[in-house]
Amino acid sequence: MNYEIVIPVLISFAISAILGPVVIPFLKRLKVGQTERKELESHLKKNGTPTMGGLMILASIIITSLFYVKDYPKIIPILFMTVGFGVIGFLDDYLKVVLRRSDGLLPWQKMILQFVVTTVFAVYMVRYSAIDLTMLIPFSGGKYLNIGWLAIPLMYFAVIGTVNGVNFTDGVDGLVSSVTIMVATFFSVVAIGTNAGIAPITCAVAGALLGFLLFNVYPASVFMGDTGSLALGGFVVATAYMLQMPLYILIVGLIYLAEVISVMVQVTYFKYTKKKTGVGKRIFRMAPLHHHFELGGWSETRVVAVFAIVTALLCMLALLGL
Repeated sequence: MNYEIVIPVLISFAISAILGPVVIPFLKRLKVGQTERKELESHLKKNGTPTMGGLMILASIIITSLFYVKDYPKIIPILFMTVGFGVIGFLDDYLKVVLRRSDGLLPWQKMILQFVVTTVFAVYMVRYSAIDLTMLIPFSGGKYLNIGWLAIPLMYFAVIGTVNGVNFTDGVDGLVSSVTIMVATFFSVVAIGTNAGIAPITCAVAGALLGFLLFNVYPASVFMGDTGSLALGGFVVATAYMLQMPLYILIVGLIYLAEVISVMVQVTYFKYTKKKTGVGKRIFRMAPLHHHFELGGWSETRVVAVFAIVTALLCMLALLGL
């Protein structure tokens, strides 16, 4: 067995762990604190907790990847998507918490930037990559789905949906970090087993998140902000495409999917009932989904534990479907 693959995990973990005591006091001095929603009384004490901690994650991934990029060039598109969406998240965070523009990037601005990053990735996959856009079908015995030109619009849908799903999952101390560690570990196992040439970055992400969890686990001393959550979304979907496994996001990323669907259902149902009866009604106590369970009496640590366990089981199920 090749134990060298452990090295990027350790390097990335060490960088993230070392950066914590440096970056967190710096963010506190900048007063880049997060404002919590008033509906969640248990979260109000978190007001002022520094955000933009995703910079620690990004730095760890970038530095670790630089050690491997020469021998593993296939990590470049994944690194591009991770950093590209991380930059969009950083701009949003910067406008909100540093310049005190409550809205951050306007929805149309964020969407345009996401489309630009996705387009660069799509052009690379279609014109320059040896990896085609056929997709491995889970539990099919190795069969691939070829939908022709429809793979391009599907890619945009998958990228935007996954990135925003990961973003919605980031609402409880340690939640998106714990869930994404499971997903990154799954991709690492597949990448190593298939010799896909991307294992260093999947392992680096796992290590970076392990280091970040030292400071993000309840009670968190730092939040990753959109800088981290959008970057992780870019990583997940880019890795899936590099492994020809975007359909597997529906399995290993089911928590992300549930989070974003809960928001869509909540908003749609509220608007529909308000138009129909004059009074808006809700299906969930609060959306995204993790807040529904919180308002139902679950502690933050229980939410994180259950969501992480569910993701771990889904990752094992996905391995059976290879």
